[in-house]
Amino acid sequence: MKHLKNIFIVFFILFSCENGKAQFTIQPQWIIPDTQTQSENQWYIFRKSFPVSEPPTEKLIARISADSKYWLYINGELVVFEGQLKRGPTPTDTYYDEVDISEFIKTGDNTVAVLLWFWGRDGYCHKNSGKAGLLFEAVNSQVSWISDKTWKFARHEAYGSTGEPFPNYRLPEFNIHYTADSKWDRWMMPDFIDSDFLYAVEAGSAGSPPWNKLWKRPFPQWKNSGILDYMNVLSLPFVTDGKPLMMKLPGNYSVTPFFVIDSKEAGLTVDIRTDNYKGGGELNVRTEYITRKGLQEFETFGYMNGHEVLYSFPAGITVHRLGYRRTSFPTEHTGTFACDDPFLNSLWEKSLNTMDLNMRDAIQDPDRERSQWWGDVVIILGEIFYTCDSSGVNALKKAISNLVEWQRPDGALYSPVPSGSWFGELPQQMLASIGKYGFWNYYRYTGDTSMIRYVYPHVSKYLSLWNTDEVGLVVHRPERSDKSPAHFYWDWTDWGSNIDTPVCENAWFYMALESAAKMSELLGNSADADIYRHKMLRLEKAFNTAFWTGEAYRSPGYTGKTDDRGNGLAVVAGLADASKWPSIRALFDTTFLAGPYLEKYILESYFIMNDEKAGIERMKNRYGKMVESPVTTLWEGWDIGDPVYGGGSYNHGWSGGPLTLMSQYIAGVQPGNEGFTEVLIKPQMGDLEFVDCTVPHRLGVITVNLKKSGNGKLNAEINLPPGLKGELQWNGKKVALKQGLQKIKI
Repeated sequence: MKHLKNIFIVFFILFSCENGKAQFTIQPQWIIPDTQTQSENQWYIFRKSFPVSEPPTEKLIARISADSKYWLYINGELVVFEGQLKRGPTPTDTYYDEVDISEFIKTGDNTVAVLLWFWGRDGYCHKNSGKAGLLFEAVNSQVSWISDKTWKFARHEAYGSTGEPFPNYRLPEFNIHYTADSKWDRWMMPDFIDSDFLYAVEAGSAGSPPWNKLWKRPFPQWKNSGILDYMNVLSLPFVTDGKPLMMKLPGNYSVTPFFVIDSKEAGLTVDIRTDNYKGGGELNVRTEYITRKGLQEFETFGYMNGHEVLYSFPAGITVHRLGYRRTSFPTEHTGTFACDDPFLNSLWEKSLNTMDLNMRDAIQDPDRERSQWWGDVVIILGEIFYTCDSSGVNALKKAISNLVEWQRPDGALYSPVPSGSWFGELPQQMLASIGKYGFWNYYRYTGDTSMIRYVYPHVSKYLSLWNTDEVGLVVHRPERSDKSPAHFYWDWTDWGSNIDTPVCENAWFYMALESAAKMSELLGNSADADIYRHKMLRLEKAFNTAFWTGEAYRSPGYTGKTDDRGNGLAVVAGLADASKWPSIRALFDTTFLAGPYLEKYILESYFIMNDEKAGIERMKNRYGKMVESPVTTLWEGWDIGDPVYGGGSYNHGWSGGPLTLMSQYIAGVQPGNEGFTEVLIKPQMGDLEFVDCTVPHRLGVITVNLKKSGNGKLNAEINLPPGLKGELQWNGKKVALKQGLQKIKI
C-alpha cells in the first residue's frame, strides 16, 4: 500500500503542471526558523536524515523552492550550487527548481543539508516575500522525502553583515561577512552533531502565502567549473606581505573566490573583491573574512564578476592555495562565426562573452544592477538565436513571461522585472519589447504560436495606452513629475545628446503596430489586424510628410544636430525607402551621436539597404576602441566610466548587436519565412574573402562555409539539419537548398 500511495503522488505531480506552474503534493511544508525572519541578510542551515531500506533503482527528482538562495548537499556532497531563481515570476509568486538527485542516494541513512541565504529586501531584480523559507520534496515509489517540522535548523552564526560601504541600492544581495569558526566547517556532513539545532516551524503547504504559486525554473542549474586556478601562477605556499594580490581570470567571469590559508592569529580581516567592484560607477559586492587561528579554507558564495580578483591579506598569513569557481548560464554556444578579418572575429567573440555574462537569473547585466532592462533584452534576443541552444531560448521565454505577468493595472508594461523596488515605464523600450525586434522576432525564429497567444492580450492592452494625433503621429507620453507607480514614465531614448525623440518614438511605435498586426493575423483576429494596419498607413504617410526634410529625418521644432538614431530606426522600421538612402548614408558618414544601444539599428540599416561595405566600415570605426581594449566584454557606452553613458560599465549586453548582424547579414543566415521553417542564406560579405558560420535551429545546426572564387563567384558548402529547406541568394541568383550537405558554385 505504501508503494501504491507513492505512485499516486508521482502521478499527481506529473499531471498537475500548467504553463510552467506546478502543484506539489499536499505533503511538503514550507519550513521556516522559529525565530523572527524579517531581519535582512540571514543565513540558515536546514538538515534532515532519511533512511533508504533498499538499493535505489529509480530516478529521484527533488523539487526545491526557497527565499532567497540555497546550496544543497546530500551525504556531504555538493548537489546544487546557488539554487533558486530570484523571486518574481509574477508580483506575488515564486520559482522552484527540479534537480535530479538520484546519483547521490545510497542505501541506509541519507543526510540532506541545505544552506539558505535570506536577503529580506527588494531589489531591481527580486521581490522579497518577507519570510525566509524552504520547501523540499523528493518522491518516487521507493522514497518520500518532504520538508516538515521534523527538519532541524540553526542560524549559521559565522555569517554576518559588513560595515559600509554597502552594495548599491539596486541589488537585493549583500556583501558577505564571514567569521571563521571550526564549529561550522562540517555542517553539511552526515556525522555533524546537530543536537543543539532546533526544529523548524511549518508555515503552510506549497502554494501558501507569502510565496504563493510556484513556477518551474525554465532552465537547468548554472554551469559549475569546480575550483580552478588563476592565470598567474604563484609559488605556493608563500607568506603575505600585506600588499593586495591581483589574481587574473581568463576573461570577465562571474566567480566565487576561494582560498586555503594558515593564520597565526584569529581576528584578522581578509578582503575579497574584483577589479569591477565599482563597475558602472556604483558599488557592487565584496566579501570580508575574519580569520581563526590555524589552517582554514573558504569560498565566498556571493558571486562577483571581473577580470581580476583582488585578495587583501594582512601580512604574515601563509597562503596554500588561491582559486575560483566559475558559474555561468547553462547553455551551449552552438553558434559560431569566423572570417578573414580579425577585427570582426574579435568583435563577434567579445559580443558572445558579453551576452554570456549577461545571462543569469534573468537577462541582465552582472554588475551594478543585475536587472532585466528590456532595451538590452531586445538586442540580446537576436544574439541568443545565433549562439545558444534551447536553454537560451528558455531564458527568452522567461523574460517575455516576466514582462507581461508584471503588467501594471493601468496597462503599462515596465522593466526591469522581476522587481520589488522599481515600477517605472520606459515607453520606447516597451514599444521595442513588443515590436518587430522583440516579441515578433521571438516568433520569427521559433514559430512558437502559443507564446504569441499568451502575450497578445497584454500587447493589445498596452497599445491602448498610446494615442495618435489628427494625422496619425504619436502623441508623446512625457515623463511625469508624479512618481507614483501608476504614472511613472522615464522619458528615455538613448544615452548621449542631440536626441530627436519624436522621430525615434514614432519609428518604435510603427514597429510595435506592425508586430501587433502580425500577431492578430496569426491568431485569426482580422478585425484587430485591420485597425493596426490602418494606423501604420496613416503613420507612415505622416512620418514622411512631417519629418523628411529632403536630406534626413528631423522633427519640427527640434534644434539640435540632426540625429543619426532616428534615421537608422526609420530604415529598419521600413519607413524610409531606398530612394532616401543616399541622403541618410551621407548623414551617417559624418554623424556619430548614438550610443551602442541604438547604434545596432543604424548599422543594420546599411545591410537592409545592401550597403554592407560602408556598414562594416562604420562598425569597425565605432567599435575600434572596444576591440583594441584588453577588456573581454563590450561597454555600456563608447568609453568606460563615463557618466554620459549611465556610469560607463565595461559590460553591457546591448552593445553586442554586431554579433547578430555578422551572422544574420554578413554570413546571411536568417529565417526564410515567419517561424523559421525555411532558411534564407543571403551573404553580404563586402570585401571579405571567406566566412564560416554555424547557427542553431530547433531542428539542429545550420553550417555555412562561404568563399569567393573571383569574378563575383561564390563557392558555398551548406549543411542543413533534417527537415529544413531554404534558398541561397548571391548576386541576384537563387539556388534551392534541401537538408544535408550541399556544395554549390554560384
